[in-house]
Amino acid sequence: MKIFPAIDLYGGKAVRLYKGDYNAMTVYSENPEEIALDFFNQGARYMHVVDLEGAKSGGTPNVETIKKLVKAFGGFVEVGGGIRNIEVIKTYKDAGVNRVILGTAAVTDREFLLSAVKEYGDLIAVGVDIKDGYVAIKGWTEKSQLEGVSFCKDLENIGVKTIICTDISKDGAMQGTNHALYKTLKEQVKLDIIASGGVSTMEDVKKLNDLGVYGAIIGKAYYTGAISILEAVKLTK
Repeated sequence: MKIFPAIDLYGGKAVRLYKGDYNAMTVYSENPEEIALDFFNQGARYMHVVDLEGAKSGGTPNVETIKKLVKAFGGFVEVGGGIRNIEVIKTYKDAGVNRVILGTAAVTDREFLLSAVKEYGDLIAVGVDIKDGYVAIKGWTEKSQLEGVSFCKDLENIGVKTIICTDISKDGAMQGTNHALYKTLKEQVKLDIIASGGVSTMEDVKKLNDLGVYGAIIGKAYYTGAISILEAVKLTK
């Protein structure tokens, strides 16, 4: 299992939200590059980056910061947040990003999803954010009519290879992750599943590793010191 330590960007700073609430934001660093370097020094070779401003408004407001992160980290970088057209995908590809994560647009704009997968293949992943069993969109502010597992099956059918699946109720809450959800998905689809949201202890990391999911995102637990990236990487090698 691959460990993806996470940096969420807002105004060029590394921040975390509580359960996706923009009004419950904690700033952890004014210099995200230092964090990216620390990830690498602790053995991480994969990094997950979210542009929270982009998630709200679309566009690439933090692209210059992301270019610096790609350079500082030197490993595999995936980026999500507000990727709603082909131009944005190209911008990130040109910035050295290895994978882009479609969120809202994958749900609301099927033509874009299909053309992105056709043109960019494995560069495209989809963020499946689940709230009460249904897919949430627009920075988690709205719940769609799509049932989570059905949506994942559909993604598999159209050629998506990787999903980043978040149980919103667990995100940033430090109360553990939703192992049952990932177990169900693992049984139902053959996608590379990256577990996100609530990975808050080494026990969570171990359980996800035992489930055989492709990756796990570690966010708040890194910033609070609850999980050592070094230990998590060692455990999952």
